[in-house]
Amino acid sequence: MNPESIPAVEAAELLCYRIFDIANEIDLVAVQRRLQADARRLKLSRENSQYLQLPDPPVTVELGRHGLELPGGTRQVEAVGRIFTHGAASIILRVPVEAGTPFEALVPFADGLYDSPGVDALAAQLMARLREDIRDACESPHLWEQTESYTVTYVQRFAGPVDLQALSQSEVLARLLVGEPEPLSAPERESVTSTRFSYRGDDLVVVDWNAAFVVEPSGSRDIPDILEIGNAQLLEFRFYDDLLERELQLTYDTLQAERNQGRTRVFRSPYSRLSKRLLTTVLETNEFVERVENSLKVIADFYLAKVFEGSVRRLRVHAWKESVTRKQQLLNQTYQLLRGEVDTTRALSLEAAVVILIVLELVFALLPGHR
Repeated sequence: MNPESIPAVEAAELLCYRIFDIANEIDLVAVQRRLQADARRLKLSRENSQYLQLPDPPVTVELGRHGLELPGGTRQVEAVGRIFTHGAASIILRVPVEAGTPFEALVPFADGLYDSPGVDALAAQLMARLREDIRDACESPHLWEQTESYTVTYVQRFAGPVDLQALSQSEVLARLLVGEPEPLSAPERESVTSTRFSYRGDDLVVVDWNAAFVVEPSGSRDIPDILEIGNAQLLEFRFYDDLLERELQLTYDTLQAERNQGRTRVFRSPYSRLSKRLLTTVLETNEFVERVENSLKVIADFYLAKVFEGSVRRLRVHAWKESVTRKQQLLNQTYQLLRGEVDTTRALSLEAAVVILIVLELVFALLPGHR
């Protein structure tokens, strides 16, 4: 599809997401009470959206207008915060696109926002304020050093008719999604635009791992919202994967240090405290993972569900979940082995105590004057 044949965009904006892990769990009722009138629960509005269930809908809060520093100057953007019960929170910057902007011009504009230091700085600043406002509602508040970034090019209206089917497979759209000014090869173009959906013919969703392109003439924000939920799940699985990786390394280091000391303990296992810590970690991560998975439930196969499941595949959420599950199993197996060693030590201690008592009884029986 020739880029010159694509009409200019008439109503569009870029939604820049920066998602943070800020707590083990967040009480959303307390968040609403703390933020009062500024906060509302997320509610999907598209037809048949009731088949995507949000058991504990995230809280959305308007954060006002702010100046965003970009290479071309300062641009005023709307900022929104969103808080999830599983401990993630996101900052969304709505960057407007001037009416009449040629579609080809979106490529360098989007590329400048994908990894923009200005977006990162403003999002970090707004998140710091938000964390302070909701600190009392957070369990084990923290700020993980890694974040998840995502950008959605959201078009509500073009300046003229456009063949969305042709656009969805076009080379210029592929370059927009990856932020590449130079032409892409045919296999790469097909790979980038392979996860695409359309419902009525006048809408379009193309999802890639770092960005998405959405055409929605109705103005509904359901598609960007479920893409955000998928990215929040991705961040949480990455967080737990890192947590379990560090726990595994600490476990191996502790075992190695104990072996190097070469001490023999009869009445107390050297692994008692370690086994208790492993059990606590396994139980807590099971609960956390369950909470992340339940943040959105698909109960029917309809359009929004297909978009969500397609985005989850494209973001490789399942791969991170499998990594977390595998490390949970390793920790659980290690716990079972250590628990066996602890139980053996306890049994030997009891047997040793019985032997000592028998020996003492014999000694006292042989003592002169013993009755």
